[in-house]
Amino acid sequence: MKHSATSSDEWRPVPRKREVPPAPGSAALAITPDSEVHACAPWSLPEPTLAYFPNARCVPSDRDLGAGATPPVGGSRNKARWTRKGATMPDRRAQPSDFGHVPVLADRCVELLTPALTRHHSDGSNAVLVDATLGAGGHAERFLTALPGVRLIGLDRDPSAVDIARTRLARFADRITLVHKRYDELAAALAESGYGAVESVDGVLFDLGVSSMQLDRPERGFAYAKDAPLDMRMDPSAPLTAADIVNTYDEAALTDILRRYGEERFARRIAAHIVRQRDRAPLTSTAELVALLYEAIPAPARRTGGHPAKRTFQALRIAVNEELDSLRAAIPTALDALTVAGRIVVMSYQSLEDRIVKRVFADAVASQTPPDLPVELPGLAPRFRSLTRGAERADAAEIERNPRSAPVRLRALQRVGKGDS
Repeated sequence: MKHSATSSDEWRPVPRKREVPPAPGSAALAITPDSEVHACAPWSLPEPTLAYFPNARCVPSDRDLGAGATPPVGGSRNKARWTRKGATMPDRRAQPSDFGHVPVLADRCVELLTPALTRHHSDGSNAVLVDATLGAGGHAERFLTALPGVRLIGLDRDPSAVDIARTRLARFADRITLVHKRYDELAAALAESGYGAVESVDGVLFDLGVSSMQLDRPERGFAYAKDAPLDMRMDPSAPLTAADIVNTYDEAALTDILRRYGEERFARRIAAHIVRQRDRAPLTSTAELVALLYEAIPAPARRTGGHPAKRTFQALRIAVNEELDSLRAAIPTALDALTVAGRIVVMSYQSLEDRIVKRVFADAVASQTPPDLPVELPGLAPRFRSLTRGAERADAAEIERNPRSAPVRLRALQRVGKGDS
């Protein structure tokens, strides 16, 4: 699952022994009853930062066990207890098939794409599905299980995600090809897999944004609720980090990034604070950036609209990973790759992504015949038809089951042939 929202509402292990909290702002070690020691921030953190994420000092990921996160307190997955807002809950992560990952709108994706994948055979034989945002392989697993004949090509820019998905999908090894590439390199991925760039696949799925695995690993620096290095690279081998941007871009460039990618109305103020702060010392951690944002954003604005760091973190992440430019290139390439009657589903999690998808889809379903002509000109009819009325959203049951599905917007198209309506 990929998405753009971050969350500070974490599942926390129930302590089995009373622990004495450290003094505010001090460095500390969290000692568990089983002698597990987690590294903690070695610097003093200001009270505003601790107010926004009180666990900033000690930041083991408490989710995503399948992705190699730290086991819960107590050392046993079977005995671990978890709390949310004071209620004790069973450890649902202990199920090995979950891989710490709940795919968003999986049933709806299967419903929309299955007709294209079963046109030739009911089990999906001879059909090719591209999962352009593989992640932990949750959606891929659903399709490979439901359609025992379908072939899947999975792409992800994060090599650790490809490795995790390969493990998760090992039992389907003869039907999958997993590629470490960005989704705007779809044509190259298809060529490597033996398929052409035009009319070669039956279905394409995009689940955009940052993945749960990336959010749940503090060291990746995506989540403002956990202290970590200012990294935010989806591909750890990429050269540019969030720290590079905040410490080297000039004030005008920073303002533009925050305004364009984060729609942050205090972009100029935040950029000015960043420049002043880095003149004293470089910004290196998410805690330092959150503390700066607390000072830069006026108090009345901090009380509304969610976490005050939300827009800045989104903007930096998009800039680091060139997400919007990549998406603009990827969607048209995916549309070209679909055969007649092939289908595409795109799930986005914030308005900037959805606007791009909406615009490209609108062009795809529009006739190219001049509007003042009474008949459709040959070769100018729409190439696609819409399968959804606008953008579909997760219902209450889905959000209850998977809170990270709350912001999703799903759009879908089908390629049409001559004479199709």
